[in-house]
Amino acid sequence: MIQTRSLLRKGGNLSSIARRSLSSEAEIEVDLGNVFTTHNFDVPETKIKTTKSELMRFLREMTTMRRMEITNDTEYKARNIRGFCHLYDGQEAIASGTQAALKPEDAWITSYRCHCAALLRGSTVEMVFAELFGFSQGTAKGKGGSMHFYSKKHNFFGGQGIVGAQVPVGAGLAFAAKYNTPEGEKMPVAIAGYGDGAANQGQIWEAANMSKLWDLPTIFCIENNHYGMGTSTKRHSCNDHYYTMGGRTIPGIKINGMNVFAVKQGMAAAREHCSSGKGPIFVEFDTYRYHGHSMSDPGTTYRTRDEVGGVRQARDPIDYVKKLLTDNNLATAEEIKALEKEVRSEVEKALIAAKAGKFLPVEALTDDIYATNDGKNEVVPFIRMPEYNRSIVNKA
Repeated sequence: MIQTRSLLRKGGNLSSIARRSLSSEAEIEVDLGNVFTTHNFDVPETKIKTTKSELMRFLREMTTMRRMEITNDTEYKARNIRGFCHLYDGQEAIASGTQAALKPEDAWITSYRCHCAALLRGSTVEMVFAELFGFSQGTAKGKGGSMHFYSKKHNFFGGQGIVGAQVPVGAGLAFAAKYNTPEGEKMPVAIAGYGDGAANQGQIWEAANMSKLWDLPTIFCIENNHYGMGTSTKRHSCNDHYYTMGGRTIPGIKINGMNVFAVKQGMAAAREHCSSGKGPIFVEFDTYRYHGHSMSDPGTTYRTRDEVGGVRQARDPIDYVKKLLTDNNLATAEEIKALEKEVRSEVEKALIAAKAGKFLPVEALTDDIYATNDGKNEVVPFIRMPEYNRSIVNKA
């Protein structure tokens, strides 16, 4: 249940509250309730303050993500997007809340379900669509596709196609953050995101061990949507309390991943812990994906439509923000509908613009493989293709 208290002057009548609802700085206090469970870690504050402007920003962000992913579903079924494609609808609060808790210098690497994290880390909706179409104006110039978004400029390192493979890289990013920070100063942190299906990978245990040995600022983020592909956590993990996986040495926190403020508050606490030199932490997000594991998975063979519908009805992250806005007279239903209409239009325009894109020229296939010492592209003399007679020979 949402408990809120409007921070309005005593004696305010209905008309004054209505006027106040037009202010972007109208403030409310929200009691998040039981959204955290911790392991050797202090429970973050659950009474928070927010404003209409923050709520509307979260609503716009998450609505844009939802509309973008639904559009990706349509384009995939129309065969305009090929290959693997893993959608994020249902899990939007994790991306929005995490980004709100981070600083620009913090590094973020995650799994192949990465469209929305990329959107918050330097991409536009048009760039996301273009990347999925394989066009040159995409985030990775059309070379990465759904699983390999990347923006070094914005400290976003993917998008990884191999289950769990990004986690040791995340530990490496944390090592770099510590190495480059003067002793005694607070460090940037590195988020290594992965799903419950990857949680028992050996490379994750090794990365956690190394992170603790060197007290690296690594945040191990498990997005537990309760199904590793089509296998429930109860069937694939002997310990499905992933936030406790650090045992005696690494603390952990479980966060309601469907509540954007819980995510923001919990991740801020985790960031402070790591940045202060106290070592890594395990963060488990309790969340749910509405689509199947990927576009090849209907998502109904191992769970029922009633289960999916029940989560939508009771825990949808976007509906939660809408309710906070309307219940506290910060926005009307008409304002929210207008925002949704605007987002829909923006996404449709981005799709049209993306479809006007083009593939990179064939000769660009050999770019971005090797770099010179000053960071420029180094020509690759020979690239072996599956058919030898189609191999590429470049002359310097």
